[in-house]
Amino acid sequence: MCNKDDVMAALEKATGDVVLKFEPFVLHVQCQEMQDAQLLHSVAVDSGFRNSGITVGRGGKNMMAVRSTHCLEVPLSHKGKLMVSEEYIEFLIHVANQKMEENIRRIDRFYRSLESALQTAAGANDLHSEGMERSHSVYVRRRKRKTVHRQSVCSSPKDQHEELEPEDDIENSLDIFADTMI
Repeated sequence: MCNKDDVMAALEKATGDVVLKFEPFVLHVQCQEMQDAQLLHSVAVDSGFRNSGITVGRGGKNMMAVRSTHCLEVPLSHKGKLMVSEEYIEFLIHVANQKMEENIRRIDRFYRSLESALQTAAGANDLHSEGMERSHSVYVRRRKRKTVHRQSVCSSPKDQHEELEPEDDIENSLDIFADTMI
């Protein structure tokens, strides 16, 4: 928080231009998945950071920016000469302090909402993962087999073909594809 005495003391020493400036909270997060960026975006907007957004880079880099617009920037002096009254400075300090309090409330609301959303998402992912393991054992076996296949680079092409062929039919492949898409 700002107080009038500190501002007035700084203004008396100033020989150049002085600007009273308040900038709200800004957070940039690189998200691994687009769904993570979307979750973070919805939490940010719901918490009062209405100017938040997602940027997708050329290489698939997902950046989420948490921002708001409640900033303040007011010139007070020019070349050392005070351009406004002390009463106006007092008013500006009051406005800036109110903005700071609102900023702190939004940050706190954002933090609590993000914690809750992440716990909910983690619980949903755990349930989804357990369900996938139980209902899609073929998919898990294939993944394990591919891992084993990659580790045994020295085996012959004939051995690799025989290892994959017995269970590789069209119906199993389509089931896996359909389940993955859902």
